[in-house]
Amino acid sequence: MEAGTLDLNLLRVFDALWHERKVVAAAERLKLSPPAVSNALARLRRASGDELFTRTPQGMLPTPHAEAMAPAIVAALAAVRGSFARPRSFEPGPSTRRWRLAMSDIGEIVFLPRLAAALRGQSPQAQLQVLRDGGSPGRHALRDALARGDIDLAVGWLPDLRAGFHRRRLFEQRYVLLMAGTHPLAKGRLTAARLAAVPQVQVLAEGTGHERVDALLRRHGIERRVPLALPHFAALPWVLRDGDGVAIVPFKLAAQVAAPLGLAVRELPVPLPAFEVSLVWHHRAHDDPAHRWMRGLWVQLFAEGEKKPAG
Repeated sequence: MEAGTLDLNLLRVFDALWHERKVVAAAERLKLSPPAVSNALARLRRASGDELFTRTPQGMLPTPHAEAMAPAIVAALAAVRGSFARPRSFEPGPSTRRWRLAMSDIGEIVFLPRLAAALRGQSPQAQLQVLRDGGSPGRHALRDALARGDIDLAVGWLPDLRAGFHRRRLFEQRYVLLMAGTHPLAKGRLTAARLAAVPQVQVLAEGTGHERVDALLRRHGIERRVPLALPHFAALPWVLRDGDGVAIVPFKLAAQVAAPLGLAVRELPVPLPAFEVSLVWHHRAHDDPAHRWMRGLWVQLFAEGEKKPAG
């Protein structure tokens, strides 16, 4: 009989007889009746052209052919059972896993130094790979990449990722005004009129939620004059340092770059709603022990307020 036509359930009967050496014991192991096991053994004999197990006073003893078959069959069934067993724990020390993270350039500045250092200490053989926007254009690219497993975790302000996703709030961000330390708005009373009168550098961070800043400013009667728009935040601090523009940015970015580059940070003259920065993952990875460990590391490093494991 060819392997493609073999009933694979018969291999379980072979495995049970190999370990138990008695039909009744094998039947109990498989939760079958003894006649069902005897019938399966007869089918195995026909398929192999060998008696396989010989009835003796000591039980069902394997023939030389059965002894030759047994290692491959027992190992294969053990591997199949193991593949279905969910791992209960994760040891980060020896792990060589590559963690694929999606974050903005702000996230790279704020998170990566501490995250990379922590990973070197706890999981030194692991790798980090940072991806942007799911690796392809379009608002749904990140959602699709997380669903496929091409990305493990996304972090940021991601209001579009809801159904099918879990999130863990890390902290709340507010907007501030960032500018060169010598800029006129760095001193004196900052009013909405003064803000509207100066050129602003805009960051078009599509899909992150920061696109709403213009609409929020218009509610306060501020129409921005934007001679320069950037696709990302990474170059913004250097543009501000050497220019006459100002920019509305998340506070943690401003706090990270202001002192090294001699920039000034000021509170806005009009209230803009704060936003949550969260860790987001797809439901498919929710119960994976390694994934839970990585989420816990993020919470330990970056969550403000109550430190609970990310579940």
